[in-house]
Amino acid sequence: MSEERLRRVRDRVRPFPDFPVPGVLFRDISPLLKDPAAFKTLIDLLEDHLRASFPKIDLIAGLESRGFLIGPPLAQRLGVGFVLIRKKGKLPGPTESVCYALEYGKAELEVQSDAVEPGQKVVIVDDLLATGGTMSAACELMRRLKAEVLECLVVIELKLLKGSEKLQSTPFYSLLQYE
Repeated sequence: MSEERLRRVRDRVRPFPDFPVPGVLFRDISPLLKDPAAFKTLIDLLEDHLRASFPKIDLIAGLESRGFLIGPPLAQRLGVGFVLIRKKGKLPGPTESVCYALEYGKAELEVQSDAVEPGQKVVIVDDLLATGGTMSAACELMRRLKAEVLECLVVIELKLLKGSEKLQSTPFYSLLQYE
């Protein structure tokens, strides 16, 4: 991976101190999405990583909502389908759901029951890994559908929050890391 390409992506991630609460440094990908050359570079880098790492991928699964921005162009490049993992109550038809803990309360994710066939090889995509709760829940959903989770892939990892530890033995890759 070229440092110049990585820098082009990193330079388009904007820090916002004290958002959403005091003491938090929010990493905003809006400038990255707004810059077509930088966004193309992001998808190029993620595609290069996946092609080098996995000879066969069947599906990209994206987490609501920013995983929906990164996942479809990546899936299209790889010539595979895209699966929506959404907040409860947003998908029609039969669904599989999983409840998970948040810092203050709980949440629920779901996927359509027929979105993945048993044995399909899936990469789960999102923009950011913080505490790991949502990504871990997405892995559980894919396992319930008997998919093989090849990797959890994010643009940004907040290392200080140790979210990758929640993923246990599931392979994990982040393009950018921040403390």
